Amino acid sequence: MQKSKNDVWVGLFVLVGFAAILFLALQAANLLNLNFQKTYRVEAKFDNVGGLKPKAAVRSAGVLVGRVESITFDDKSFQARVSIAMETRYGFPKDSSLKILTSGLLGEQYIGLEPGADTRNLAAGDTISSTQSAVVLENLISQFLYSKAAEGGDAQGSKDKK
Repeated sequence: MQKSKNDVWVGLFVLVGFAAILFLALQAANLLNLNFQKTYRVEAKFDNVGGLKPKAAVRSAGVLVGRVESITFDDKSFQARVSIAMETRYGFPKDSSLKILTSGLLGEQYIGLEPGADTRNLAAGDTISSTQSAVVLENLISQFLYSKAAEGGDAQGSKDKK
């Protein structure tokens, strides 16, 4: 009888440990959100969202103030429409701006919110019009290579004239 009681306790301990590891893995992968704050929804349009994903953080001054709810494509403006759930405890002016930023050099992308100076605050259903798209590393590299190739062509042309 004593051995079966110990087996039950060991089994229970293993299940609790497995649940804790699963919880930590979901939190680390940003797949589990246990935020019980009330939110309001705002939208923004971006030309390029890069690798931004739903549930990505929205930060202002490094503080988490909301999360990306969904990303859809607007076939009329040919832009990405991003729906954001902002926590109601944080009020931001209507003329605030959004940027898609990257954590570190090649980290995950998030939205940076810079407050404006308007006296009226954002409300549910508002659209933030001042946005800056994600910086795509491949585009930067191609622009750099293209400018270097153009400089090389100019240098060659000036040598030929001499």
